[in-house]
This record gives sequence, structure tokens and C-alpha cells, in this order.
Amino acid sequence: MAFLRLKLHWQILIALALAVIAGLLTGTEAGLFGVTFYSVFDFVGKLFLNALKMLIVPLIVSSIIVGIAGIGGSQNLGRLGGKTLLYYMSTSLLAILVGLMVVNAIAPGIVDGQPAKDLIGFTTDVSTFEDQVAGRGAGDVIEVFLRMVPTNIVAAAAAGQMLGLIFFSLLYGFFMTRIAAGYAEVQYNFWQGVFEIMLKITDLIMRFAPLGVFALVAKVVASTGFDAFVPLATFFFSVLAALAIHFLVTLPLLLYFVGGVNPVRHFKAMGSALLTAFSTASSSATLPITMECVEKNAGVSNRTTSFVLPLGATVNMDGTALYECVAAMFIAQAYGLELTFASQFTIVLIALLTSIGVAGIPAASLVAISIILAAMGLPVEGIGLILAVDRVLDMMRTATNVWSDSAGAVIIGKLEGEQGILEEQPQRA
Repeated sequence: MAFLRLKLHWQILIALALAVIAGLLTGTEAGLFGVTFYSVFDFVGKLFLNALKMLIVPLIVSSIIVGIAGIGGSQNLGRLGGKTLLYYMSTSLLAILVGLMVVNAIAPGIVDGQPAKDLIGFTTDVSTFEDQVAGRGAGDVIEVFLRMVPTNIVAAAAAGQMLGLIFFSLLYGFFMTRIAAGYAEVQYNFWQGVFEIMLKITDLIMRFAPLGVFALVAKVVASTGFDAFVPLATFFFSVLAALAIHFLVTLPLLLYFVGGVNPVRHFKAMGSALLTAFSTASSSATLPITMECVEKNAGVSNRTTSFVLPLGATVNMDGTALYECVAAMFIAQAYGLELTFASQFTIVLIALLTSIGVAGIPAASLVAISIILAAMGLPVEGIGLILAVDRVLDMMRTATNVWSDSAGAVIIGKLEGEQGILEEQPQRA
């Protein structure tokens, strides 16, 4: 019972340690009553991954529709809204490009010049999906946009063609605010209810995350030993390096050159919000503290703060988008797939779109990564291994998300002509 009272990240860390021990002790042959422990690990791990995949369609559709409807229905969706959306889309794109640059440079999925598939223990046959991602030219970028408009939205969802589903959800949410108020309210309440239900189901499934991590990691260790942790450690530091570049270089440069403010001064103003974001791994839970820091410490007006920050907690996920891109590329590299420009462009586009719909709760990006993998024709089993380090990276990318939100509020406030933002004054905690 004491284990159940521990926070989720501690449960996962304990499960990870136990999984390593269990995998080393049992191997692939040990069992009980004719059933090998390896097969039990395989069953539980697949069950957990299936539960995650079950959430993809309803969670993404409902979250995007609700988020876009909230934007479109706002009375502020004019000059302020345009600047906000432009900033959020730009920083998310920059974050993804940073992640793409780092993962291509470091290549965490390649060990000693060879794909890490065997070391990691990936079991899916490469030949079953390599035709879907290999051999494409730059001209196939056009196909990406054609897939955005499916002929049958239900069939697209069933076939895992998530790009079309995301595009449809964006249109649905936007035009939902353009119908009669009575109908629009009913529609909004319905999709908000679906979204809330999916968050509850996500929370339920994540309660079993320690068990899922235990099974998935124990299976890998049982078949490969410690060799699997070499590419995993490289993946961890690749994500860390990319997040550091975006956090310490990209966003401060925007603050300095676009907003005309001192990034160090802004960092000091946002200290408590960043620490809260890091500890909770939830941009939504951190939102009240973020708003307080931006208003009281940074000096941004309530008018700008109350519009930019709640919107950012919904649609601006720089760290998450970066992580999705690096994770998808890592899994593709581990399988030995050569991703062309068109394939990498698809990853960038889907990461940008799915980052809009990712809920501001811990581990929600796992669902978005599943979407990217499905769209690229890659197996979802790779998520099982990166889940072992996901919690720590989740804390870091959430802090990056909040840092980007706060920088956006300051920059937009400056562009709106507000005075007194981050001027020399005593900072309040």
C-alpha cells in the first residue's frame, strides 16, 4: 500500500529498477507452470501499449476541437490573437527544427554504425513497413497536403491517417463558433465533455504506467541485457541537448531581439513558475503561478496575460513538439530506416499540429508520439523503451513549455506597446 501512495514518477523509477533486476534474473527461458516470465512481460507490455493507442483518436479530436473553438470564440481574436498564434506557431516550429537538427547530428538510434534495433529489442520486422517511409523524394511533400484532406474521415481514423483527422478537427473547431449560438453551445459542451472523459481515462491508464514500464523494460533486459541502455542514454541526452538549445538560446534571442527585454531578468521573474512546472510536469497545473509571475514580476498587463497564457497552456507546447520529433526520429533510426526530406517534413508537420492538441498533463505527449509513428508507418513498440526516461524528460519539456508561454506574453505585451515590462524594479516572489 505504501507503494501506491508514492507519486507516479517515483513508482515508475522503482518499477524501472525492479524491471532491470527481473529481466536479468529471468532471461527468456525461466518460467512457472509452463509459462515463461518473458511471455508474461510481453503480454502486459502489449496491453499497456494497446490502452495508449486506444486513446489516440478521441483524445486528439476532442482536445483540438475544444482548443480551436475556444480561440475562435474569443472576442480578442483580432490583432492580439493573430500575434499570439503567430508567436506560438513560430516557436513550436523552431523547437521542432532544433530537435531535428540535434537528432540528425547525434543519431541516438545508431550504435557503432549499426541500427540499435537488436540492442533495444525491437521485434517488428522492418520489411513490413519500410516501404511506407523509404524511397520517397522531395516531390512527395505534396502527398502530405493531399493526406490532410481525406475522402472519408472515419476511414482515415480507422486506418491511422491522423493528419487528415487533425485537419478535420481544426476545421470543425473553427466553424463550430460560426453557427447559431444555441447549436454552438451544445456542440462545445459535448466535445468538452468528451475531452474531460478522455482525460479521466488517460489518468486511469497512467496509473498502470509503472506496471507497463516494468513489463516493457523487463522484456527488453531479459532479451538483450544492459546493451539496450546505451542508445537509450544517448536518446536522453539528445533530447536534453535540444531542449537546452531552445531554452537557453532560441527563446532568449527572441526575447532580446523581438521583445527588446533582458532574458536574464525575465528568467529571474519566472523562477517560481519554472520550478513548479519542472516538479509537476503539468503546464496546466502551473498556469496560475505562471500568470502571477508574468503579471507581478514581469509587469505584463492582465489583458495580455489572461489571453496569451491560458491559450499557451493549451496550444503552445515547444518542448513537447521537440520531444515528439526526436522520439520519432530515434525510433526510425533504431530500425535502420533512411528518412528522406519528405518523411522528415511529415514528422515536422505532424509534430507541429499534434502539439496543439496535447493536453497539459504529465505523459500526454506519449499519445502524440503514437500518432507520428502511426502516420509514418512505424510500430508503436518503441514508446515502451523511451517511457523509461519519459518522466524526467517530461519535467524538462514542461519547464520549456512554460518558459515559452511566459516569453510570448512578454514579447506580445511589448509589441502591444505596454510600458513597465521587465524594467529595473524590485522583484516580488
